[in-house]
Amino acid sequence: MTMTLISATELAEQLSSPDLRIFDVRHDLMDHAAGRHAYQQGHIPGARYLDHETELAAPRTGSNGRHPLPTREALAALMRSHGVGPDTLVVAYDASGGMYAAHLWWMLRWLGHERVVVLDGGWQGWNEANLPVSTAVPAQDAGNAGDPAVFIGQPLVGAVDAEAVLANLATPGFTVLDARAANRYRGEVEPMDPVAGHVPGALNRPNGENLQGNGRFKDPAQLRVEFSALLGERDPETIVHQCGSGISACHNLLAMEIAGLHGSRLYPGSWSEWCSDPTRPVARDV
Repeated sequence: MTMTLISATELAEQLSSPDLRIFDVRHDLMDHAAGRHAYQQGHIPGARYLDHETELAAPRTGSNGRHPLPTREALAALMRSHGVGPDTLVVAYDASGGMYAAHLWWMLRWLGHERVVVLDGGWQGWNEANLPVSTAVPAQDAGNAGDPAVFIGQPLVGAVDAEAVLANLATPGFTVLDARAANRYRGEVEPMDPVAGHVPGALNRPNGENLQGNGRFKDPAQLRVEFSALLGERDPETIVHQCGSGISACHNLLAMEIAGLHGSRLYPGSWSEWCSDPTRPVARDV
């Protein structure tokens, strides 16, 4: 089974483990300083902050999306600098229903690291359980970083690029599932990118539909029913997830894994990359 979620109480029981690394990836797409400020105000003891704009994304070119994937080598070096090794249990959390945490979860699995989970309920769930909070910042493990190459394994998740998505329009081999809000998918509004709409033929499941009212993921059986109703007879391995910049799409991918629907892939560049080229077709339901 794929490792997916950990509860607040389960994590609290493991805080003293030397083979644990907790990453706080709280973020706000409209205020890039908000996540780090929130971390400084208080975080799970031992947690280290990672910035989605500067550490978990490669440089932007204007045509590679808003959160381009770093190279596997750069990501491995970052993880090793925080003392993550092949046997480390990595826990990611945020305050956005797991959206940013799911992205780091996917990135580590893309790197070949299996022992990674998302804190179900995130920062809010930790506080609701009255668990300890700290403002201490752990030192980086730069002196023990070792060779990042030893941390790079066979990817446990798949990715496709814009060329593959474009080719798929003419010769369909997979189905794109768009995780953005329905009004963005339909092309009624677009607050983040210069073009509104969606990839032709894409289906839509806003990633917030994966959660219960308390901010935790729905149970596996319910998620399986909901995804199966949307996807019909499609094999999970023929699903490619997309969103605005490759972040919230990982939430749907994680939800499918929780549901036992294994093997779907990610289009990391997503809509922000797709719409940067005016020759790529755009669909709108308006």
